[in-house]
Amino acid sequence: MLQPQEEGLARVGIRDLRNNVAAIVRRAGSGERMVITSDGVPVAVLGPIGPAPGGVTLDDLIAAGLLAPPGRPDHPEEPEPSSLAVDTRSSRVLDELRGA
Repeated sequence: MLQPQEEGLARVGIRDLRNNVAAIVRRAGSGERMVITSDGVPVAVLGPIGPAPGGVTLDDLIAAGLLAPPGRPDHPEEPEPSSLAVDTRSSRVLDELRGA
């Protein structure tokens, strides 16, 4: 049924998946990731919900002390939208924004 693959992921064909869907989904729910193949060609990955193995979030890095949380909890205000004529050149707008 499942064939080991060199990256550590098991391979399962569409027919085996259809015949053993409950068992395969239980294995995925317990943390195992599997490559689903169609005619021997990998087409999908079935695995647990959540980050992939080795996937690290910013919160994980902050908790491990490897990354500092942002220093500013606030965000700058959004600029006021303005209407411009259709033929306005972007260089003119940039010059105005830069105070030139």
